[in-house]
Amino acid sequence: MFDIITIGTATRDVFLKSAKFKVLRDPEHLKKLGFVTGEAECFAMGSKIAVDAPVFAFGGGAVNAAVTFARQGLKTGAVIKVGDDESGEALLENLKHERITAFAARDKKIATAYSVALLTAGGERTILSYRGASEDLSHRDIPWNKLSAKWAYITPGALPMVLVRELVAFLKKRGTSVAMNPSGAYVAMGAEKLKPLLAALDVVIVNREEATLLTGFDFSKERKIFKKFDDLVPGLAVVTDGPRGAKVSDGRYLYTAETFKEKKLADRTGAGDAFGSGFVAGLIEKRDIHYALRLASANATSVVEQIGAEEGILTKKDFAANRFKYLSLDVEPL
Repeated sequence: MFDIITIGTATRDVFLKSAKFKVLRDPEHLKKLGFVTGEAECFAMGSKIAVDAPVFAFGGGAVNAAVTFARQGLKTGAVIKVGDDESGEALLENLKHERITAFAARDKKIATAYSVALLTAGGERTILSYRGASEDLSHRDIPWNKLSAKWAYITPGALPMVLVRELVAFLKKRGTSVAMNPSGAYVAMGAEKLKPLLAALDVVIVNREEATLLTGFDFSKERKIFKKFDDLVPGLAVVTDGPRGAKVSDGRYLYTAETFKEKKLADRTGAGDAFGSGFVAGLIEKRDIHYALRLASANATSVVEQIGAEEGILTKKDFAANRFKYLSLDVEPL
């Protein structure tokens, strides 16, 4: 039996950094052009731009989470789909190197998912993403008879809702605890459509914007948000807020954690995956929310200090360092 199995996306990534990539902030004009944040990453049209040495890495929610669990000493499996190509082979070799058992379907027609991240000197980035085989995972690709684990961690991407609900029902019937980090595509479905799925989860992890979309409450009304989550999720509701920290509700108490300060900000790619998987790894080890929040925050901070989603993921030895011994935490009744 595995301690945990991850299910979801897997990608081959390349990171390109250049001082020539500029951030343009002009909400008045950019929003009219379709840039909803009022910001854009820019470089001159038709130019030839010098970049730093490319950094080749691996990513995708299922892969990033699996690496966290494996480096924390957990027996880990990963259910993914890759293309029958060089990128897919490299991804599987990486999982083997991390001592992760890969249950990988190989697609002969669709290539391995691939992302190109354009990094500014300040660590901000735009990601060009080809979804590829990763989101073509189907019922026949799932090794159903091998899904024996104490926990499962699902990052659904754009997988069909019917498949994800089938997976969760199958796992729960086997006594597996299930955590999920819903994708943007799932959050966009809305709370009513997601309600049957959320009702079966032991942990759900979303960011601040996703929490607002799902509950219909502005993030300033955090108690209303968590009261709504308590109606939707029988287990733990985790809401991250980037460098401002995170909050967790168990239905009775609201736990608040700050963040560890990064030594440098290199790249925010994978920070959410690092936090979510770090939190679940902490729960598996100690069943203690404070400990889980400390590991989650440390893992996310370490990841943003490196380029790529995996490079900074902590080992147990890394987490034992004095730097991560104390984190400001608070708890109060809901």
